[in-house]
Amino acid sequence: MPGTGPAVAPYGSWRSPISAREVSSGGVGVGGARGLADGSVLWKEQRPGEGGRSVLVRRSPEGEVRDLTPPPFNVRTRVHEYGGGDFTVSETCGTVFFSNFSDGRVYRVRPGGEPEPLTHGGDLRYADFLLDGRRERLVCVREDGRNADAPEPRNELVSVSLADGSETVLATGRDFYSSPRLAPDGKSFAYLAWDHPNMPWDGTELHLAEVAPDGSLRVDRRVAGGPSKSVFQPEFSPGGELFFVSDRTGWWNLYRLEGESVEPIRPMEAEFGAPQWGLGMSRYAFLRDGRLVCAYSSEGISHLATLDPENGDLREIRTGYSAIDGVRASGGSVFFTGGSPSEPSAAVRLDVGSEEVEVLKRSRERWPEAGYLSEPEPVEFPTEGGLTAHALLYRPKNRDFEGPPGELPPLIVMSHGGPTSATSAAFSLGLQFWTSRGFTVLDVNYGGSSGYGRAYRDRLKGNWGVVDVADCANGARWLAERGLVDGERMAITGGSAGGYTTLCALAFTDTFSAGASHYGVSDVEALAKETHKFESRYLDGLIGPYPEARELYRERSPIHNPDGLSAPVIFFQGLEDRIVPPNQAETMVRALREKGLPVAYVPFEGEQHGFRRSENIERALEAELYFYSRVFGFSLADPVEPVEIENL
Repeated sequence: MPGTGPAVAPYGSWRSPISAREVSSGGVGVGGARGLADGSVLWKEQRPGEGGRSVLVRRSPEGEVRDLTPPPFNVRTRVHEYGGGDFTVSETCGTVFFSNFSDGRVYRVRPGGEPEPLTHGGDLRYADFLLDGRRERLVCVREDGRNADAPEPRNELVSVSLADGSETVLATGRDFYSSPRLAPDGKSFAYLAWDHPNMPWDGTELHLAEVAPDGSLRVDRRVAGGPSKSVFQPEFSPGGELFFVSDRTGWWNLYRLEGESVEPIRPMEAEFGAPQWGLGMSRYAFLRDGRLVCAYSSEGISHLATLDPENGDLREIRTGYSAIDGVRASGGSVFFTGGSPSEPSAAVRLDVGSEEVEVLKRSRERWPEAGYLSEPEPVEFPTEGGLTAHALLYRPKNRDFEGPPGELPPLIVMSHGGPTSATSAAFSLGLQFWTSRGFTVLDVNYGGSSGYGRAYRDRLKGNWGVVDVADCANGARWLAERGLVDGERMAITGGSAGGYTTLCALAFTDTFSAGASHYGVSDVEALAKETHKFESRYLDGLIGPYPEARELYRERSPIHNPDGLSAPVIFFQGLEDRIVPPNQAETMVRALREKGLPVAYVPFEGEQHGFRRSENIERALEAELYFYSRVFGFSLADPVEPVEIENL
């Protein structure tokens, strides 16, 4: 019968049930789930509809759900700027401690009570909390910016008295600290430390110390790691043994300290660790019977498993989730954040005995039917030097539409941030926004991405702006050569470091005919001079020491190669971004304007590095779609607010 099949319409113009408003405000960020002794469960929600405010939520054993942190409290820290590890809870009594974003202070919430300040304020930030109940103190990483004359803030491990909020320094003298851990008997203390120019995935040291009667640390010694070995997430077992993850063999695997020697638990070509962009990360936890429950990734897919440290027996638990993080255990339950290709991410509880999964809180309660969702296809393609690169391919998918005969879909190449990070196969409504309108999306895990071993991660050493760009460009060309996309309508988009890859691809290749930079780097020399402490020496490894390699920085900066630009670009920028300041985007806009290329600039008041307000997320998504419609020449199914495009 006429009208029963899909309608024919140009790719990009398909009407989709996935609106920008739904992407921006229909969900919350969820994570940090953990259980309490009384059967309560705690997790954190980031709510775009409340200006990106992060809230701690508790579900009682009876099922009552309530917020523990009322407005205006925002559970977030700016240690390392990226934060993480911003709260902890006493599993026995339920008292919560958290960092509040606006004033940086640590607050305490007793059961049934309201937040009360514990620390005294000032230019101090706190994260990565450890509750030491024996000594009535909170141990954490403190970032001290009180000395205005110092070139950068000072990072230390400190204890905070629960009685009066007084602070005592436990470890100092290193550029960075993380992961404070206390043995069950309270006598041993472990932590990670590293120094410039290393990032934590380059090289960290695992230290083990004795805890003196007065609570100070003594006989502090390095037991693993070093300048070229990355150690991740130390943990003491219930029996007091020190476990940790190390990439000493080229893969982040689990190890145990046996006296003065290090013993592998289960050697695998898989990653049990991850880049420590944020504090408080957890990829494994101990069960009551001494086994571990752990998340590991292989070929870009996460798995959950139990691991017996005595015999190395690994048994996978089939959860249906392909992206797993934030693993913690309490009683007979395991808590984690899980995502799959077809369902939104969720805070999850797993019963260890039955292996039944309970969804505590989804990031969104409604999502499109399968007929509008494109499934990821892991692909490998040839790239420079005879090597292979990885990506996830998403084809256009909308049950109501199909493209005209002979027309190929436009392509959007997505370059993830970091750059030492990775994309995953977890459900992304923002990505489906594009495929349901008729775009093909190639989500690239370029050389330098994590999840494929240290050798793959190290491909970007000295080659940022080269390897990542080549991999994105080669992935696009590979699709065009196979007749899967329109080679004349290929765009590249990315945020932060992905924005830098985007701009480099537009300035140094002729592969793409449009681009979108979300708070992207255009001048790596300016980034080296202006960025915050955590990343202030990051570029030493990615490009070269600054200022010795200043000419190389200029060569790798799109802003210094305006003659190479030949495609339209749209820029999105938070005006309070300290990681990539607004002048990076604004300088690039001027260069494009002066060259006469189509350019659009969309700044956002009050936003930092990454957009958290729902109205700004919505505006950015619609503006990018509008930009592509004008550049690629297709009509939009629904009206959107236009964006001014100069020189078009």
